[in-house]
Amino acid sequence: MAEDAGAADLIAGGRLQLGISRGSGEQVIDGWRHFGYAPNEGETHADLARHHTEVFYEVLRGKGFAQPNPRPMFANPPGLLRVEPHSEGLRDRIWWGSGSNATAVWAAKMGMNLQTSTLKNDETGRPLHIQQAEQIQAYRDAWKEAGHTRTPRVSVSRSIFALVNQQDRMYFGRGTQSNDTIGFLDDDIQKIFGRNYAAEPDVLIKELAKDEAIAAADTLLLTVPNQLGVEYCAHVIESILTHIAPGLGWR
Repeated sequence: MAEDAGAADLIAGGRLQLGISRGSGEQVIDGWRHFGYAPNEGETHADLARHHTEVFYEVLRGKGFAQPNPRPMFANPPGLLRVEPHSEGLRDRIWWGSGSNATAVWAAKMGMNLQTSTLKNDETGRPLHIQQAEQIQAYRDAWKEAGHTRTPRVSVSRSIFALVNQQDRMYFGRGTQSNDTIGFLDDDIQKIFGRNYAAEPDVLIKELAKDEAIAAADTLLLTVPNQLGVEYCAHVIESILTHIAPGLGWR
């Protein structure tokens, strides 16, 4: 994975933003077992994912850690070897997808950027955007305490649809989830799922201005229903850029 990430970043000219997480609920039971992995005694698959992330993130430093084969056929340089290809700066562009306050704090201590989705563990019973704003603050407090020197990045994801024509109203103008919902995925921890934002542009601007998590973050990721086709997806994004972003000061 470190090799693929380094290669992709070099090909992209240092523009790769790589988001990783433990993954969402699976359609099969203990799917990780089919790939030869198992948590240690007393650990969960989430613990396993974070341990693997720690290994991956450390390798991205580019420091030598592997003893080279001394045979002449390999022509290795002196000293310990690192993973190749190595891309300088990629480590600062790794994002952890966090679903709880605790894992946001863990990501901050590690030095990764924070990516929050349209759901998280329901830890206080408050609306999702307020819980995420609190999660972001916990992350930034932990980042400061860890003593990292760079400024971290934080993103939130939202489903936003500006209703500017009849096709938009047909797809999203009726029966769209307009409130947060509560449910469960692959464990017994209650989750809170964020609402969809779908309305005329002037209404959307007022509603989005009240979203505390969007205000707290520096990056907004849009979840786009790609099954509706490339042309319509482009329209959804362009509508937000044209009708919503200027009214909220987004760029």
